[in-house]
Amino acid sequence: MKITKDLYQGSLALLTDFYQLTMAYGYWKSGKAEQEAVFNLFFRKHPFQSGFTLAAGLEYVIDFCRNFHFDEEDLTFLSEMKNSDGSLTFEPAFISYLKQMEFKCSIEAVEEGTVVFPHIPMVKVTGPLIQCQLLETPLLNIINFQTLIATKAARISFAAQGDPVMEFGLRRAQGIDGALAASRASYIGGCASTSNVLAGKLFGIPVSGTHAHSWIMSFDSELEAFKAYADAFPDKCVFLVDTYDTISGIRNAIEVGKILKEKGKEWIGVRIDSGDLAYYSNIAREMMDEAGFPDAKVVASNDLDEHIITSLKIQEASIDIWGVGTKLVTAFDQPALGAVYKLSAIKTQEGIWEPKVKVSQQSIKINIPGNHNVVRFSKNGKAVADMIYLASKDLGEEEFVIIDPIDPTKRKKIKAKGLDQQVLLKPIFEMGKKVYTMPDIHKIKEKASRNLAQFDKALKRLVNPHIYPVGLEDSLYKLRNDLVFKMKNYDGEENNI
Repeated sequence: MKITKDLYQGSLALLTDFYQLTMAYGYWKSGKAEQEAVFNLFFRKHPFQSGFTLAAGLEYVIDFCRNFHFDEEDLTFLSEMKNSDGSLTFEPAFISYLKQMEFKCSIEAVEEGTVVFPHIPMVKVTGPLIQCQLLETPLLNIINFQTLIATKAARISFAAQGDPVMEFGLRRAQGIDGALAASRASYIGGCASTSNVLAGKLFGIPVSGTHAHSWIMSFDSELEAFKAYADAFPDKCVFLVDTYDTISGIRNAIEVGKILKEKGKEWIGVRIDSGDLAYYSNIAREMMDEAGFPDAKVVASNDLDEHIITSLKIQEASIDIWGVGTKLVTAFDQPALGAVYKLSAIKTQEGIWEPKVKVSQQSIKINIPGNHNVVRFSKNGKAVADMIYLASKDLGEEEFVIIDPIDPTKRKKIKAKGLDQQVLLKPIFEMGKKVYTMPDIHKIKEKASRNLAQFDKALKRLVNPHIYPVGLEDSLYKLRNDLVFKMKNYDGEENNI
């Protein structure tokens, strides 16, 4: 894989689970490969016990699909695979089919920077069954991770209460591509900059950074190190003050700050990376103010997350800028979103869409059948409720009842008249042709900020957030129940799912 400004160059068709290929072969073998199908990608629970999730990763999805093909090396690898008895896993005619296959799917998706909720389709893929199936694993890989990180970044940014958050996680991220995707998603979620220079180059994210303890240790004294750094970067001086003794470090930083001031340069401030951040930040603030540097900033780092930042805010720590790394880019407290990709409809030989449902003893694992979409109702710029509905339904100005897909006792009446309606799934590809213009990352970041502002603060609190109403339009709910009854061979029993 070569990482470029187009994100991926060359074939990544084998970036998939083996069972996707065995199913693909089975579809081809049974004559179902070209049968039209609809799959939906969605998640079942918010990450981090959050009240919201922030969608990210669509740009990677677009680039993956634009380049989706099997190249000669892929086909050679597949053609040489063997079963335990020594026979070929895939017959040559199937390899030829893959070689000639052209991407023909239509894709609708929630735009990046959109607030989303459990069970809402984030990506809907319509097209030949074999192609829809082959997209499952890569789409989940992309959306799961970037959505998770964007949500974490948004939570950290809320905790910072408007202070800039710098993403510092490259060295702790899960590999090269994980680091790049994390930097991108973190910026969308609210971070002001990244330490990842390659992410800055590829995505246009502002880069930031100061120096490490090794810089200080390479000189005979801390003061000498600060002076040398000021000579090299007189306009970007943030001194790391906790290499030896934090208070002495602040004192030395102030001394060099005065030298910069005499030269007409503005000293930016200090960074504290260890110890009692509340205590030392307040000491730094007091010392810098007394020395005549009221505008100098205190930057804090050291395994921060939204909970620690909230605690430091409560303690009235004098921290102006937050450097967050490991616990952001690794989604430390929840390493996976858990999104899934399920078949929801298939077209019969007669050209009729037949809804499909997966039945489970766990209500949360019963998917939503049919070719559906989601609409967000809002009033005066504030979101009211989200409704999942059959795409064939005319929304108009009716009164709707939306029903929670897990707990049917949770219902909400929506009088659509007078409410703004926003259909969340946007056309991205039509029959394999890209029809969506991807905004730049700065516009996506702005969209995320505006989108989050549509929701009540209670939804965004870190502990016991408010639950936003999301549900199925009542006719879709009835369809789902009827299909569950049918698949379980019930005969008029009370629906209790």
